[in-house]
Amino acid sequence: MTNDRRSPPPLDAAKLEALALRYVERFATTRGKLASYLARKVRERGWTGAPVDPAELADRMAGLGYINDGLFAEARARSLTRRGYGVRRVSQALRAAHVEEDDVAPVLEQSAAEALSSALALARRRRFGPFAQVPADDRTRERQIAAMLRAGHSFILARRIVQAAPGEVPEGDQ
Repeated sequence: MTNDRRSPPPLDAAKLEALALRYVERFATTRGKLASYLARKVRERGWTGAPVDPAELADRMAGLGYINDGLFAEARARSLTRRGYGVRRVSQALRAAHVEEDDVAPVLEQSAAEALSSALALARRRRFGPFAQVPADDRTRERQIAAMLRAGHSFILARRIVQAAPGEVPEGDQ
């Protein structure tokens, strides 16, 4: 059976701008993500007319206020921190979203300041350490530490929380 669907017509500057507007309307995004989305659409559908740089179009959208990488980074970092992810995981997520280093640095400082509360949120959700019903055996404790490391927390913090007795929530930096 053949596919009777026609391929969409090639893009031009007006259609590309319409795609960009539709994308920023539907999704919280960054300049880098929008530029790569538009470049992918041009590769998939082809191009007619005068060439347009997707990165320039993304910059123009940012200039119009449709995109704000700094606010995107703050919102994404707050969301990940609330869910129990550490600084390393937040940094990876922002890098994957193509956020510029200038916008990432202050957000990572805030995430680092909230490292303990973030790690405790993960421990609470997964019932590790102080939120467990009974103390974990050595094998379980190793697995819990590994889970906290995958979530982006430091080894020292992960070990401190996982080794806490049930009901004894660690406080402040020690």
